[in-house]
Formats: sequence, structure tokens, C-alpha cells
Amino acid sequence: MLPWIQLDCATIPGENGELRLKQRGNEFSIMLGANELMNSRLSGSEEALATLSWERIKAHPKPRILIGGLGMGFTLRAALAVLPEDAGITVAELVPAVVAWARGPMAEVFKGCLDDRRVTIHQGDVGEAIRAGKGAYDTVLLDVDNGPDGLTRKSNDGLYDFNGLRAARDALCPGGVLAVWSSGPDPDFTRRLKDSGFSVEAVNTRANGKRGGARHVIWLAVKPAR
Repeated sequence: MLPWIQLDCATIPGENGELRLKQRGNEFSIMLGANELMNSRLSGSEEALATLSWERIKAHPKPRILIGGLGMGFTLRAALAVLPEDAGITVAELVPAVVAWARGPMAEVFKGCLDDRRVTIHQGDVGEAIRAGKGAYDTVLLDVDNGPDGLTRKSNDGLYDFNGLRAARDALCPGGVLAVWSSGPDPDFTRRLKDSGFSVEAVNTRANGKRGGARHVIWLAVKPAR
């Protein structure tokens, strides 16, 4: 078996943790300590984050999308595959090295999606983009940390508390969707979404899509149309 080779590392702004990019043959992994945050062979649930959301906003003209976390680009590529040519996608990524990895060693994984004219990269905190976007988005897709329980940054918890959820609701247009990826279920988070004024559905997905893999959860929280 081929050994893993560490290609690069990057500090997380405002935190003590360090991200490490590793490669084994054609496979890539992004690690935080002993935790694997993502792997280039496992993309099913991240892709579902985009496609499930699109099913609920496809009647919206000229949709505007905010994606929190670039990762390995699975959610972005899935969104580009279904969104119309007049759509706009903003990807908020806090760690500059992650964008550099997308254009460098992982270019084959990203397949040029960052160069799509519908895509804008926001180098910074997705929470800032949410708070600045009153009514600006048809859907906000959050694939940040391991979900509502922050793993890479404690400050990410602020995305998922009542203040963060209300800010996300305010950033959505009427009938807009907040979609949140998680490594597992969280009944308390479901209740917080409902108490924040959303209608909520929790969808179980698999890391490898129809081929199985680890079980993940995607919350689809819809802002009332009026």
C-alpha cells in the first residue's frame, strides 16, 4: 500500500489548530490532528447538500447561493452542475491555504470549478458574509466543521446558536433554504432551527452516496415565504 505523504500544512486564523493536506496516490485527505475532515474519495453527502437544496429553490429566478467552506469542492461542483447560467455562487473560505490547495496540488479534484464565471471566492469568515447579506441569498449551504459541534474553531459554534441561525434566516430571501451538513444527528439543533422560525427536515445521507459509507445528516431549514 502506498504511504501517505504530507504536502502542506496551514494554521486556522484565530485558533491553535493546524490543517494538514496529505496525499496517497490519487487520494487526498485534509486532517486536523488525528481527525480526518474530508477525503477526496468520499463526496456523496457533501454533493447532496447542494442538490437537496436546489430541489427546494429551483423555481427561484437568478438564484444566489452562499457556500460556507470550500473543502474539496464537492458541494461547489454539485451546485454548478444543477444551477442555471444566471446563478451566482459565493464561497466563503477562512483558510487561504485551502484555496491555494484547490488551485495547486488538488487541481485535478476541483476540475477548474473555481474558474466558472458564476463563482466568487470570499476569503474570510462565512459568518461575516451571512451577517452582511440581508435577504441576499436563495440558499445558504454550511459545511463547516463537523456540523453544529465545532471541531476546527470554537467560534464556529456561533453559526449554529440562536443568534447565528437568526442571522442566517435574515440573509435568506422569502422561501430560501439554510442547509447544514453534519457528521451525525443532533435533536437539540433541530429544535433550535424550529425555534428560530424555520420549517425543518433532517435528511440522512451516506458519505459515498448510494454506495454507502458513513452516515451523515443534512438539515434543510426553509424560511417562510411570507
